Amino acid sequence: MSTEEDKLLVRIAEMYYQEDKNQNQISKELNIHRSTISRLLKRSRNEGIVNISINYDKAGSYHIEKELQEKFGLRKAIIVPAANDLSRGQKDLLLADGLDSYLKEIIADDMIIGFSWGETMSAIPSGLTDHHASNILCVPMIGGPSGRLSSDFHVNTITYEASKKLNGRALLIDSPAFPETVSLKKALMENEFNQELITYWRRIDIAILGIGSPSLKASESWKQFYGEDVLAYLEGKKVIGDVVSRFYNIAGEHIENELDERLIGIDGTDLKRAAYRIGVAESVEKADSIAAALKGDYINVLVTTEETAKEVLKR
Repeated sequence: MSTEEDKLLVRIAEMYYQEDKNQNQISKELNIHRSTISRLLKRSRNEGIVNISINYDKAGSYHIEKELQEKFGLRKAIIVPAANDLSRGQKDLLLADGLDSYLKEIIADDMIIGFSWGETMSAIPSGLTDHHASNILCVPMIGGPSGRLSSDFHVNTITYEASKKLNGRALLIDSPAFPETVSLKKALMENEFNQELITYWRRIDIAILGIGSPSLKASESWKQFYGEDVLAYLEGKKVIGDVVSRFYNIAGEHIENELDERLIGIDGTDLKRAAYRIGVAESVEKADSIAAALKGDYINVLVTTEETAKEVLKR
């Protein structure tokens, strides 16, 4: 290549990368066709005149996200920056913001979005912004609590508040997650409203899930949601975690139990039909539960903190 050609490559690269001129502007100034400019820019990179490097340290958690995605076959891992000394509530708000950023990439008109219950889930509506998608339907994926759960953590509250933020509509549920008997569940599920919910559960596009952990079952929210009889039943069942009250073991395998027959909530098969199953959870204590949920393919997108992600990768 001649010196003149070298000079031209350098000049075009200089105009594009240092002077921030677009290809049309360069084309006009040098009187060279735009397609030629594009070809010469590519050539300047190939020949080492221009070296482009990515500073991954700026992303901080990029490598951890990539490792999570590769190890567990995820569509996406989102790690939010959160100092270890932040409160639970502050971390939950950061998770909500991380979720919102990802939803901007995937949300579209006419989608059905399902929600589960819980303390972390209760922070999600506050982090949502208008995504300019129309005809969004938000639905609960499980019935209500057996006890007196805080209304902020109730699936109906979360679903309704999320629908307002997304300029969508909400369909709420008026049945407990665990009716006292199988026959009562059957009677409740025969009504037209719950039949409509089942139809929507089978068509959910995005499922947004909290991840439960038996290691935290002494918490008030677990007691208030499940009631003492359900918690007693779970003792000794090798439960490592749950999503929408579908319980699984350390390998992510569903644990068959009589509660399945009473549960009013989305079926595991229907859940796994959703294209995006987004688990939103953090805490080192939940690392086993989160990892097992990933292994069991209950979730294929994870929103968490760096501290939690590092522990999950050890599992």
